[in-house]
Amino acid sequence: MFDPNIVSAEIEALHLGDFSTATIRDIQSLSKALEAKTGQPVIHLEMGVPGLKPSQIALEAEQKALAEGCATIYPPNGGIPRIKQAASDFVKAFIGVDIDPLCCIPTTGSMQGTFATFTALFHAFRGTGKDTVLLIQPGFPVQTTQCDVIGLKHVGLDIYQYRGQALVDKLEEMVQAGNICALVYSNPNNPSWVCFTEEELKGIGALATKYDFVVLEDLAYFAMDFRRDLSHPYQAPYQATVARYTDNYVLWVSGSKAFSYAGQRIGVTCIGNKMYHRVYAPLQEHFGVGEFGNFFCNRLMYTLSSGTTHSVQHAMAALMEAACSGNYNFLDDVKEYGRRAAFLKQVLLSNGFYLVYDNDMGEPLADGFYFTVQYPGMTDLQLTKQLMFYGIAVYPLDTMGSTQQGVRICTSFFKPEHEGLFRERIEQFAAAQAAVEE
Repeated sequence: MFDPNIVSAEIEALHLGDFSTATIRDIQSLSKALEAKTGQPVIHLEMGVPGLKPSQIALEAEQKALAEGCATIYPPNGGIPRIKQAASDFVKAFIGVDIDPLCCIPTTGSMQGTFATFTALFHAFRGTGKDTVLLIQPGFPVQTTQCDVIGLKHVGLDIYQYRGQALVDKLEEMVQAGNICALVYSNPNNPSWVCFTEEELKGIGALATKYDFVVLEDLAYFAMDFRRDLSHPYQAPYQATVARYTDNYVLWVSGSKAFSYAGQRIGVTCIGNKMYHRVYAPLQEHFGVGEFGNFFCNRLMYTLSSGTTHSVQHAMAALMEAACSGNYNFLDDVKEYGRRAAFLKQVLLSNGFYLVYDNDMGEPLADGFYFTVQYPGMTDLQLTKQLMFYGIAVYPLDTMGSTQQGVRICTSFFKPEHEGLFRERIEQFAAAQAAVEE
């Protein structure tokens, strides 16, 4: 256990109070301050940042592109032909759906892809009464911030009590009012790691078509449901997707997690073929470009960043090409996250913690990038704060749209050499809680 006086002093110095307004960056700042003051490592489970080395395939491709002079040339707003073709092939190989290369647009990380998509929808549905985004939660909190910045209204639905047909029925109840322009979710889910089934996605797709809203599928953790081997191109099983069940969809494929290329900020926004070419009257009226995909490329990407960094497009394309050819199994490396999750869960569950989102349609959750836990008798804010006294940084669920009490555990920064230290600190924490209860 860290010196309680030092921890309390640093919490006060950073004005964190009961942690009710603490962001991930605040918790990270507190962690760094405690490491500096105590000389001991904080075990970082709060940051959803990749922690594995990138493939040489990406590094060599980007270096080659730079050496050949791409840094002197502006990239096209919609992406270079190489990455557009590679993304189209990748979607076919690992999702099993056909998206034209034209409709695959590289962005500066999926973060820019989400912002641009929300902005496009804001303008496409302007004046129609469809002014609200429905977020399936818990979820990535920055997406609600993006909606706030743009001026999009948003509502959330915590899936804790809604899976299967109950989820589809509840969503229909919420979209019947006619104000929903888009539905957003991640699959696997950040942070619960539940994975929607094909039946659930079929139901969601049917609702999108019936009520004319757009499904935004965040594939930040692409194919990382390690219960099934999704690593073989052009053969089942494929990554589950709503794209099989509606034309109203946009997929965000990130280079950050599955490809461990987060620092270079690359993702691909894959707009369904019919969605790309759909003409929206408000876009035509206000911008002179009615076609959704054309507006996305030549109004939004142009004004946001004038395209995506030229060299990194070659890196992402090379990774996708190698994966599609079968020469690179992109999931081999990231399975390490599953190994870490299994260890962390074992230690926590054997010391009185319990899983919050604890099953996936009756099946055990996959071990992966995230999971959620709680300790009996505490709120998520209390647990977040108390674990800091033991040098363990986590993130509370209430900031992610969850109605449940608990914390998110991220495996990405957990180091194998900290396994013994983590076990020791959790056992100390549990012993102290037991003593208090007595």
